[in-house]
Amino acid sequence: MYAIVRSGGRQYRVSVGDQLLVEKLPAQAGEQIVLDEVLLVAGEDGVRIGAPVVEGARVRATVLGQEKGPKIRIFKYIPKERYRRRQGHRQTYTRLRVDEIVIGTL
Repeated sequence: MYAIVRSGGRQYRVSVGDQLLVEKLPAQAGEQIVLDEVLLVAGEDGVRIGAPVVEGARVRATVLGQEKGPKIRIFKYIPKERYRRRQGHRQTYTRLRVDEIVIGTL
């Protein structure tokens, strides 16, 4: 069984036991969260596609921790004008472990 969920403007394919990195969520390590935006659920009884979301379906996950991604360098440069700017950025992420995929009633 797997589901496609939307979090932080991106879509993720998840199964029970999977770990994934999503945009930072306001939750502490060890907390249970519920992802309500389930776009598709597939299992033994077939595939349910939402329009736009599957009614009553949700994914329960545990927050494993907050992490930072790799450093990205931003460099601005204008030739012949002595203009150079360097900046760095590290995006923050939340690591989740999928505990359960709940399908709503038909």
